[in-house]
Amino acid sequence: MAADGVVAGEKARYWQYPELPGVDLLHAHYIRKAFARHSHETFVFAAITEGVEAFHYRNDLVRAGPGQIALVNPDTSHTGHAGVPEGWTYRTLYPAAGLIQSIAADTTSLRGPVGFTSPVVDDPYAARLVVEIHRAAEEGNALAADSLLRLVTARMLRSHGGRLPVLRPRSAGARNAARARALLEERMADPPSLDRLAQELGTSPFALLRAFRESYGMPPHTWLTDARVRRARRLLDSGAAPAEAAVAVGFTDQPHLNRHFARIVGVPPGAYQRGRGVGGSR
Repeated sequence: MAADGVVAGEKARYWQYPELPGVDLLHAHYIRKAFARHSHETFVFAAITEGVEAFHYRNDLVRAGPGQIALVNPDTSHTGHAGVPEGWTYRTLYPAAGLIQSIAADTTSLRGPVGFTSPVVDDPYAARLVVEIHRAAEEGNALAADSLLRLVTARMLRSHGGRLPVLRPRSAGARNAARARALLEERMADPPSLDRLAQELGTSPFALLRAFRESYGMPPHTWLTDARVRRARRLLDSGAAPAEAAVAVGFTDQPHLNRHFARIVGVPPGAYQRGRGVGGSR
């Protein structure tokens, strides 16, 4: 293993630039990395600079190579792994949903919940802009970083943007899935079994499993792991030590948090905290 728990030959830096609020950045080269199925509260703009990334986006397997940008909307199920033996290198932005909506309102006729209609955009110029945002942030050039972020976002919204549908649980199965999600969120540290959860909701385990997957793109246990990592991130951002965050969200110990965190975020908890300038025990 290399530093920060990354496999030898791989590198990853997950960080924040204070002058670019509401945006996380990841610069990484992965070879054997496989991201577990997960979702983000933010958008994802991943500009591929070398190799190929393959990823499941909802139910489809798609690929992105140099000059292309992988686009993922908030709360959208996806994975990630190498599409070629040599892996892939990318520079990724994770802009907050509110920031994207603000840019959309300022530059387009789109209003309300907005997002992107394609998971992969073939736009070498836009991909170069994402790279330049990273470089501006690395150089401490706040004016360039902020300006380029708004330019590339407006460009992609105009060519691939649209209103996101507001999903309301209309069927009994969808309502049960939403209730199950709320219960799992509430009891994250000590969740019920699938059978117990189904009993509480007055349905069968298989019916709940099917409805949950249809609503959220993953089964309840996978969603719970993703939700635990999300909550752990918020605790780490507040300065909690990884061991404390692990117990608080229901992982057995810190090694379990480390493994799942790296499979979803791309770096271990300690590296994540350092990249965001957060203090605390490691």
